[in-house]
Amino acid sequence: MARRDDAGTRAPAIPRVRARAKTTLAAGVAVLVGALALTLFLTDALRGPELGSVDQRFAIRGAPPEPRDVAVVVIDAATFDAEDEGGVGLQWPFPRETHAKVIDRLRRDGARVIAVDIQFTERTDVRNDSALIAAIDRAPRIALATTEVAADGSTRVLGGDEVLKTIGARAGNALFPNDPGGVIRRMHRETQGLATLPIATAELASGEQIVESKLGGPSAWIDYRGPPGAIRTVSYADVFHGRFAAGTFRGRVVVVGPSAPSLQDVHPTSTATQNLMSGAEIQANAVWTALHGFPLQPLPRWLAALIIVAMGIAAPLGFLALGARRCIVAVALLGVAYAVVAQLLFGEGTIMPFVYPLGALGLGLIAVLGLLVVTSAFERERVRDMFSRFVPEAVVHEVLDRTDEDLRLGGERRVATVMFSDLRGFTSYAESCPPDEVIDVLNRYLTAMSDIILDHGGTLVAYMGDGIMAVFGAPIEQDDHADRALAAAREMAGPALEAFNEWMASENVGPGFRMGVGINSGVVMSGNVGSQRRLEYTAIGDTTNTAARLEGMTKGTPYMVFVADSTRSMLHDEALDLVHVDRMEVRGKKAPISVWGIPDRTSEVVPPAAGPA
Repeated sequence: MARRDDAGTRAPAIPRVRARAKTTLAAGVAVLVGALALTLFLTDALRGPELGSVDQRFAIRGAPPEPRDVAVVVIDAATFDAEDEGGVGLQWPFPRETHAKVIDRLRRDGARVIAVDIQFTERTDVRNDSALIAAIDRAPRIALATTEVAADGSTRVLGGDEVLKTIGARAGNALFPNDPGGVIRRMHRETQGLATLPIATAELASGEQIVESKLGGPSAWIDYRGPPGAIRTVSYADVFHGRFAAGTFRGRVVVVGPSAPSLQDVHPTSTATQNLMSGAEIQANAVWTALHGFPLQPLPRWLAALIIVAMGIAAPLGFLALGARRCIVAVALLGVAYAVVAQLLFGEGTIMPFVYPLGALGLGLIAVLGLLVVTSAFERERVRDMFSRFVPEAVVHEVLDRTDEDLRLGGERRVATVMFSDLRGFTSYAESCPPDEVIDVLNRYLTAMSDIILDHGGTLVAYMGDGIMAVFGAPIEQDDHADRALAAAREMAGPALEAFNEWMASENVGPGFRMGVGINSGVVMSGNVGSQRRLEYTAIGDTTNTAARLEGMTKGTPYMVFVADSTRSMLHDEALDLVHVDRMEVRGKKAPISVWGIPDRTSEVVPPAAGPA
C-alpha cells in the first residue's frame, strides 16, 4: 500500500462550482442586467420616477439666494379687493388702460424688460386699446404672451405682428411642455413656430439671439430658483397704486401675470408639486434660466448610457472579485457614493441619471443574490450528498450549519480520537491481480469498514489506497469519542475482517488479509483546507501523526490494533480485551509511550491482560 507519511493531509474533496463556471455565470448575469438597464433607459421606461428624482434634487438643493435680475408682479387674490382695502376694485378681465398704468409705473421705476403674461388677442374699445398700445410703445423693451399662433408663426396680439413691430414689442408663446402629471420642468426655444415668452424676453434683455444649441437641444431644464416666492414678488395692486419702494424693479426683467387660483394659471413644477406655482413665476424662472445660459444641463445621452451599463455590471463583477458579503457592502457604498455625487453635480448644474443607474445597480445585486442563492443551494445539496458519505447522516445538517459562505468549516482545536487502518500485503496482491478485480475487492473492503466507522459516529477523513483515516469527536463534539473509536476498531479487525476474508475465499479472489489499526487521542486541529476549487476536511497535529505511526507499528506483531495510553485513559467503559504491550518508541516523540493492543484472535501468541509495570 502506498500513502503519504504526513498523515491527515488528504481528505474527501468538497465539490464546488468551478471558478470558470462561476465567472461565466457572473459574466452572463452582468450582460443581461446591463442590457436590460440600457433598454429601459433607451425606451424611457422609467421616465416618471427619473423626473421625480430631479424634483427631489431641487428640494435637497434648497433655494439659492434671491435673484436680482428678475421680479414678478402677480395678479393675486388681494388685487381683486375693493380699492379702499388695497385692491383695484375691478372685475376680471381688467380694462386695458389699467394694464397700461401698471406698465408705465414699471417703466418709470427702471424695469429692464417687461413681459406681460396676459393675452391681448381680442380687441376691446378704442380708448382702452389705445391706452395699452401707447404704454407699450413708451416701454423700451416689452414682450407679450399669447397661446394663439397661426401655422406660419404669426399672431393676432393687439391686432397682429405689424402693430407689434410698429410699437417695438414682441410676442412670445406662453405654453410650456408638460411632463406626466402636468408638471412643468422644461422650456422650449420655440413652440408652433414662435419663440416662447421666456426666450423672447431674454433676447430683449440681452440683445442677442438665443439659438437652439444654447439650450442643449430643442428644450432645456428650467433652473428654478426655489419654491413659490423665491423670486421677488409684488402684488399687481401695489404696483397699480404705486405702493412700492422706488428702484424695486430697476434693472430687472419683470414678468406680469395672474397668480390667483381663480384665474386657473397655477401649475405643479419641480419645486412646487403641492403648493402650485403661478404661470407668471414659472415664466420668470424660465427667463432667469435663459439669461444665465441654461445652467442646468443633463449628461450627454451616450455618457448616461455608459454609466447605467457600468452600474449594471458592477454587482456581478464585484461578486467575482470580492465575494458575496463584501460585494453587498461595496454595492451599498457605491450606491450611496453615486447618490452623493449626483446631488453635488446637480448643485453645479449637471443632471446625472439617477433612477436608471441605481436601479441597474440594485437589479445587478438582486441578480447576484439570486445566483448566489441558487448556486449555494445546489452546492450545499452536492456537499450534503458528498459529506454524507464521510460522516453519519445524523450529523450532516449540523456540519453544514457550521460552514461559512465558502462551505468551509473554520479551523478549531478539539480533543478527539484519530484512527488509521491499513490492509497488510494489499499492494503485493494488487500487483498480481487484474485491475478490475483489485478495484472490486478494494471497494468491498472500504465499504464494509466505512459503514462501521460511520455507524459508530466517526468521520471518514480520507481514503489512501487501501488505508483509511477517520476521526471521532470532530467536527461534531462527542464525549465518548475514545469508546466509539475503540468499538469501531474492535469490529473492523474482528467480525468485519473475518467476513471479508470469508467472502474472498468463497469468490476465490485471494487468501484474505490481516490489517493494522492505530488509535490515538488528544488535541487535533480540524477544519476545511484547500482552495475555492477544492476543499478537504482534515485533522492534523501530533495526535494524528502518532495514530499513523501506531498503525504502522502493528506490522510483525500479534496485534492488529494498537491503542495509545491517551485513548485508554479517556475510555468511559472498561475495555477488558485491551492488553498492555509495552512502552514503545514512536518516531517523532521524544519519550516512549505506553501502547495497548487487541490481540489478533487468529494468532497463537496471546499476551496476558496485564497493565504496565
